Amino acid sequence: MKRYLVLEDGTIFEGKAFGSERASLGETVFTTGMTGYQETISNPSGFGQIVVMTYPLIGNYGINRDDYESIELSINGIVVREASEEPSNFRSAMTLSELLKLKGIPGIEGIDTRKLARILREKGPLKGKLTAAGEDLSVEHTLMELKEYELPIDQVALVSTKKPYPSPGRGKRVVVIDYGLKHGLLRELNKRDYDVIVVPYNTSTEEILSLVPDGILLSNGPGNPEHVEGAAETIRELIGKVPLFGIGLGHQLLALSFGAKVKKMRIGHNGGNYPVKDLQTGRTELTSQSHGFALDEESLEGTGLEVTHRALNDHSIEGIRSKQYAAFSVQFHPEASPGPTDANHLFDRFAQLMNANGEEHTNA
Repeated sequence: MKRYLVLEDGTIFEGKAFGSERASLGETVFTTGMTGYQETISNPSGFGQIVVMTYPLIGNYGINRDDYESIELSINGIVVREASEEPSNFRSAMTLSELLKLKGIPGIEGIDTRKLARILREKGPLKGKLTAAGEDLSVEHTLMELKEYELPIDQVALVSTKKPYPSPGRGKRVVVIDYGLKHGLLRELNKRDYDVIVVPYNTSTEEILSLVPDGILLSNGPGNPEHVEGAAETIRELIGKVPLFGIGLGHQLLALSFGAKVKKMRIGHNGGNYPVKDLQTGRTELTSQSHGFALDEESLEGTGLEVTHRALNDHSIEGIRSKQYAAFSVQFHPEASPGPTDANHLFDRFAQLMNANGEEHTNA
């Protein structure tokens, strides 16, 4: 059945509908990953996006029970060159199209995704609409819809957990502040037998400290960090109390809490193959990324923060640490999911900070 993708600049693509038959509007972005489509579409950092997969065949190993990064999908649509309807993998439980139908998310296939990616690379993310399956296109009406459409500013509130919950272990206690948590983060913490408690994004400083954490992880999430009401203030009150580790949106919020600023990127980073240099070790690592904002380097002056990681493609800041306190963060996803695990050792760096902090309290 026919479906159209219409972009706010007037570009129109005609293709074949799959997934849900309903229409959807969102921010159209492209991702460079060759695999990991299940993790990509279930990553809460992609809230409200119409995700363009640049690899030409998507869905060829199906959907399985293990590779979700959240229980519910937060994207608004998916664009592919070809969607496989006959996946081949022993773990496959359903096709990509079946999952999208189940979750009410539309997809379009059979369009020139290379051309679309070039448009988005040149102009940056564009608002787009996937028409309902079989719907006749009204260009003027659709462009008016896109002009008026805006993503909600409370994206974190929409994807964060509403109540605290545990992921028990017998090691160090880590409180995870959920701004749009990927399950891959919990898997990495559970591997190390940490006693994990996940709390909502708006949990107060007093409530967090009452859990007596050995460390606090600031999770990834969607949107503009300046729109996460009260988050930077809460983190500011936690600095110096226990070690802090920020990832993705949590990285940006940590920077804001020190007085730095963020800026909207012309072209965001979405995919599993972004090279990042660790300035502390000199090592270059391939990383998984999903973000449209980055730190403003000039704003770091006077904050007590120093840059620890830098992107090799566009030289944007990918990691920071406090010169005075046990607090550091990275823009990319060291847990991967999907992508390479080159930077997985950062969870061990977090453990070292927690161990050192525990020794200080013992000696005191």
